[in-house]
Amino acid sequence: MITAELQTAAYLFASVLFILSLGGLSSQESAKRGVLYGMIGMALAIAFTVLGLGEGVGMDAYSYIGGAIAIASVIGIFVARKVEMTGMPQLVAILHSFVGLAAVLVGYGSYIDHMEHMTPDKMEAVAHSIHLVEVFIGVFIGMITFIGSIIAWGKLDGKIRSKPLILPARHAINGLMILACFVLGYLFCVAETMQDGMLYLYIMTAIATYIGFMMVMAIGGADMPVVVSMLNSYSGWAAAAAGFMLGNDLLIVTGALVGSSGAILSIIMCEAMNRSFISVISGGFGDAPVASGDRVVEGEVTATTHSETAALLNEASSIVIVPGYGMAVAKAQYPIYDMVQRLQKKGKKVSFAIHPVAGRLPGHMNVLLAEANVSYDIVLEMEEVNPDLPETDVVMVIGANDIVNPGALDDKSSPIYGMPVIEAWNAKQVIVMKRSMATGYAGVQNPLFFKDNTDMLYGDAKDSVDKINSELN
Repeated sequence: MITAELQTAAYLFASVLFILSLGGLSSQESAKRGVLYGMIGMALAIAFTVLGLGEGVGMDAYSYIGGAIAIASVIGIFVARKVEMTGMPQLVAILHSFVGLAAVLVGYGSYIDHMEHMTPDKMEAVAHSIHLVEVFIGVFIGMITFIGSIIAWGKLDGKIRSKPLILPARHAINGLMILACFVLGYLFCVAETMQDGMLYLYIMTAIATYIGFMMVMAIGGADMPVVVSMLNSYSGWAAAAAGFMLGNDLLIVTGALVGSSGAILSIIMCEAMNRSFISVISGGFGDAPVASGDRVVEGEVTATTHSETAALLNEASSIVIVPGYGMAVAKAQYPIYDMVQRLQKKGKKVSFAIHPVAGRLPGHMNVLLAEANVSYDIVLEMEEVNPDLPETDVVMVIGANDIVNPGALDDKSSPIYGMPVIEAWNAKQVIVMKRSMATGYAGVQNPLFFKDNTDMLYGDAKDSVDKINSELN
């Protein structure tokens, strides 16, 4: 056993490690160190929480907890080793759902335990009311996070339609649902028996399930990276709520860190996509008109070959590579790194242009390129690259679609209208590597493919880059 003072000190140290972890994740160079800080902090948190359970806890309880930790660790290691980088967004989304479910279960358990041991002492009236509010809010946030994350996982994994599901008067319905939750919250707090309180809690949980379902279903596929970030914030607040219910200071601090950092990231991504943050938290992305994907685009698509592409790269002085989800699917980052080295040895200027929502997870492309040992100093943000594109000889778009779509700037009927994009078409020559002319995740045609200075190189991205590398002299 450990003393309460020692546990508090360990919690404080773990909190500092979590803050250092978030700071480390702010840049690619320090990301590994940030992850290490987070792992050490979490190990300390778990160890001192288990060891500080207090007197009266038998060995059976420690056996159950130890067994649960061991089983969960094996599952976590297995899943982490098995998941592909293309499946990372789905994994993150489903992990968020676990946090939400945990908050719901903690809420119900905390309420039942509190009611069974409550005494009629009037001095406890205020604390009792505060605890009931904590339970109600925690279950509400947790259930929205749980259901919303499952829907996000389904959309990302292709098991649920990516197009937004828009119901008539949905905002009015959601507003009435939330108002009903306020009424239920009051009735829950003044309920005289546990049975009445449970009834109100059950009804609110059902309403939260509906809100979480409709909130994410109303969001289109092109905006899913922001949804994942938003759900990350929700999971943090759900964890913080669980911390209040359990009286665990570290869980409160950790949840607040995750919740606030997720909210800040969501705001940054919304600004990058020219979206309203309020629309995110209310599922308002689906208000945008949905394009059918069969828009008539003027121009003619021209195809090129691997040899012609290699010759173009040999003649170019400056090259910008725009990676997308197709690169992740093909695992083309490794031959791309080889191609960059070959071109740099020839004295050519090569850089990568990263869109904030490239892929299906914030930072997806940065992780893939870092995995292939691409130098951080040539991986640039969209705002850094766009001004230089008119002077760029060749832009290679590898498996990207929506993030280089000119329709985002001039087609008001497009679901991605208003989203800043990488203006690849301003370069002297554009090579788009895709398997086919299929539309992107937003389901809308890309006019870039029909422009005079654009050529299509069809095929698997990894295979295509390998063939280009064999042609580079």
